[in-house]
Amino acid sequence: MTAAPAWTLLVVCAAVTASVPVQRNDPETQEHCGYESCPPIKDGMINVHLVPHTHDDVGWLKTVDQYFFGQNNIQKAGVQYILDTVVEELQHDPKKRFIYVETAFFWKWWNRQDDSHRHQVRKLVQQGRLEFIGGGWSMNDEAVTHYQSTIDQMTWGLRRLNDTFGKCGRPRVGWQIDPFGHSREMASIFAQMGYDGLFFGRLDYQDKMNRLSSKTAEMVWQASDNLGKDAELFTHALYNHYSPPPGFCFDVLCDDEPIIDDKHSPDYNVDNRVERFLAFVQNQTKRYVTKNIILTMGGDFTYQDAKMWYSNLDKMIRYVNLRQANGSNINLLYSTPSCYLKAVNDAKLSWTTKQDDFFPYASDSHAYWTGYYTSRPTIKYFERLGNNYLQVCKQLYALTDLGPEDQVDLNALREAMGVMQHHDAITGTEKQKVAFDYARILSRGIAECNIITNTAVNKLVPLRKEYPTPVWENCLKLNVSQCAPSEESKNFVVTVYNPLAQVISPYIRFPVTGSSYKVQDAKGNSLPTQLVPIPEPVQNIPGRMSQATQELVFRAVNLKPLGFQSYFVSQVKSEESNTYISDESNASGNFGHKTYYYTTNRRGVLKTLTTHGVKFQVAQAYGYYEGAVGDNEEAINRSSGAYIFRPKSSTPKIMPNRSQFKTFKGPLVSERHEVINDWLSQVVRIYTDEQHTEVEWLVGPLPIKDGVGKEVIVKYMSELSSKGKFYTDSNGRELLERTRNARPTWHLKLEEPVAGNYYPITSRILLRDTDKKLELAVLTDRAQGGSSLKDGELELMLHRRLLHDDAFGVGEALNETAFGKGLVARGKHYLVGGPSGNVLTVYERQLAQEKLLTPWLLFSRADKYSFESWSKTYRMEFDGVKMPLPANVHLLTLEPWKGRSLLVRLEHILEKGEDPKLSKSVTVSLKNLFAPFEIVSARETMLGANEWKKDSSRLQWKTESNSIDRHEDTHQGSLNHAEDILSVTLEPMQIRTFVVEVKYAGK
Repeated sequence: MTAAPAWTLLVVCAAVTASVPVQRNDPETQEHCGYESCPPIKDGMINVHLVPHTHDDVGWLKTVDQYFFGQNNIQKAGVQYILDTVVEELQHDPKKRFIYVETAFFWKWWNRQDDSHRHQVRKLVQQGRLEFIGGGWSMNDEAVTHYQSTIDQMTWGLRRLNDTFGKCGRPRVGWQIDPFGHSREMASIFAQMGYDGLFFGRLDYQDKMNRLSSKTAEMVWQASDNLGKDAELFTHALYNHYSPPPGFCFDVLCDDEPIIDDKHSPDYNVDNRVERFLAFVQNQTKRYVTKNIILTMGGDFTYQDAKMWYSNLDKMIRYVNLRQANGSNINLLYSTPSCYLKAVNDAKLSWTTKQDDFFPYASDSHAYWTGYYTSRPTIKYFERLGNNYLQVCKQLYALTDLGPEDQVDLNALREAMGVMQHHDAITGTEKQKVAFDYARILSRGIAECNIITNTAVNKLVPLRKEYPTPVWENCLKLNVSQCAPSEESKNFVVTVYNPLAQVISPYIRFPVTGSSYKVQDAKGNSLPTQLVPIPEPVQNIPGRMSQATQELVFRAVNLKPLGFQSYFVSQVKSEESNTYISDESNASGNFGHKTYYYTTNRRGVLKTLTTHGVKFQVAQAYGYYEGAVGDNEEAINRSSGAYIFRPKSSTPKIMPNRSQFKTFKGPLVSERHEVINDWLSQVVRIYTDEQHTEVEWLVGPLPIKDGVGKEVIVKYMSELSSKGKFYTDSNGRELLERTRNARPTWHLKLEEPVAGNYYPITSRILLRDTDKKLELAVLTDRAQGGSSLKDGELELMLHRRLLHDDAFGVGEALNETAFGKGLVARGKHYLVGGPSGNVLTVYERQLAQEKLLTPWLLFSRADKYSFESWSKTYRMEFDGVKMPLPANVHLLTLEPWKGRSLLVRLEHILEKGEDPKLSKSVTVSLKNLFAPFEIVSARETMLGANEWKKDSSRLQWKTESNSIDRHEDTHQGSLNHAEDILSVTLEPMQIRTFVVEVKYAGK
């Protein structure tokens, strides 16, 4: 689609960002891509779909650049050579096929090709011989990624493909062959993007044996309790992971025997090789129900010399198919996953269904891949911070009408965040030097985006064009109470930007070095402030470069949606300030405010929580598991490592409850600073008028002089009778019920009772007592592993430091250090409890959004200004939205898109039945939503924004249950396919995406 004459905005209501759909016509080639390009299969025969492929990790043992260029001999891998040789081989034979997955690598290669090579590649794509599968910037993890980041990285990869190849660059199937377990939300995202199916390689070994023996390794995944058929996806669990049959890897990285068809050679082996190959085919055929099977002919960084593969595969196809003349029913053909999918769909069978997910993943009885849910906790936090800033950058870009020349700076962070979603990046399963490189990439992206925020804010704040523009600084180390502008300047301005589409009143805090401050809002009002000491363990964090010993706290009241308020902060004499010095106490007693408070025992230990008029018991304890150590030669000797969580004992070592504590109280916040030992401390914090507890934990450096690896946990204990049930989120969206020591679809035999009950917690974990009608939830600031190992308890893993490798490829122990010492991690939990029901559920949902997209602080030094001179020079308020969105609607995306277009997403954040009013459909008008521009028209796309909604047509699958009709008409009223849609209706959990034209005010 060509650029619209006015600005165009792509709006996604709870959907994925993607590019404007493009139709590309090349007069020299006729497009026969997609299912039209599939090779014919033979009726009555077993059709073996040979899929040449390569799996190219976007970083793992080597950095992204090292993998692309082939540098560093730790692993023989050069992606540029793979694409070079594959393209050359495909041109020789129209029957040959190849699939490619990682857009990050392809785009890096594409940008280095001349016009001649690009023309050749376009021709291959348009003829379906080179097919893109998956299509995201990377093959994202599914356990520890947040749905917003997943949607963004998928969208960015799909956009690049769409811009370059049009509809022939549009993937039809998901290809998640290497992530360590699979989430229901990821399947839902693929379905909403218009994908027809999903292929993956890893599922629990017991589940796999059960499915292969019952011929149910193919199913229809019903991936949402709310979206019905819109979230259903045909799913295939691969037979042999993503490897070729044993003995048939024809690659420079393999030592397998080639096919020698010279009958005069003493090494002639055609008959033997064909027999062995057919034996594998026959075994696999017994495990699937159609007369089609798929063989993955490739592996990690294979096809660096594609000719080796294709010459041997040509021979295999020839000699196997020659046997058909003698009665063989095996037919080999070059194919792709989408062509296999189409052949299976054409069989018109009925399929079993699945409603849960594929977590946790175990590869044997003692190898539960649940350690990576927590591994490298600081990079998990940094990724979440990067997502926060990316949304801020995209929004400010769109709201201020920046030009296309600024997109380069924005793209750096888009691509960095795409890399971070890779299943060996955010997971923490990479080598240490690669982790450093991921941090470098993300740091560079944030620095580039800082150019965007400076440019955007400075388009808004000067009251006259001739006034100088301020310099705005980020403080990315506020989590360790470090911020140069607030510490070094006597006068400074903090601009608080709200990336949510609702009004919020957040508490703002940052480190300062003075003893008395005045904070003034845009009208000159002096706000109440409070000084709170920085805990001594925080002051002593290795690498912290700050002299600050206190933090200044104030409340930004009624912060407008997609708007900002600037506050002038000045260091003044005590008689001029409105600053409250926190009262310090070592005494026990009530802790909190009048409607939300804890009682403590004589030693000051938290005992009961009173909230919403209900009192119930709650307690907390820290501890650690000792990591198991073994030689990894057999399952029973598995070590705990980057991937694997395997405690030496099922009983953790609980820290003695003899902590030293101090209580600080004031009008804005009450805090308890607790030191548990020399490597573990916390701050328990309750802000006035808020109905949750903020627990800020500090762990490290973890001691290892005893030669023991440690995996640190926190337990939240209550009186709730949870009856073996607990609930975890799926990538930050829908909740899934978990049952301790059980799986929904097979009888579990469990030899690791702790690790086998751990699940990924992207945003929250909770308990419910159906008898007392009470609920206890913990929200996280990053992905972590967690469980409920006893009724009434929630357990979350905070940090891991291990001294042995688990032998799953990374080749080094998870022993992170920084500044010459063991890594220190600091983070937050948000504890919510009270009567279960709609009020608490809605509060949890909204709190999760507020903590995901926290207000972004931009600091400007103002030592040469007074409040009066600053306010006369610069605007101190901005509103990006005319009216706040309803409480159940989230603005998932607002960003610039193709040419002069923008992208917007809206989503319904509640599930069905969570609230009698807010869980119903809601309608939003786009026309007058945004203040800087008016939306003129809107066209709906699929979640990936690379296909118009009205043009989308997915393969239909029949299921063995009556659920073929489940929720079939749920969204018919809201999914209006009209060209212009300015009134958007959202059903529970629905995301919708639009391309919209906009007209900016004054243009």
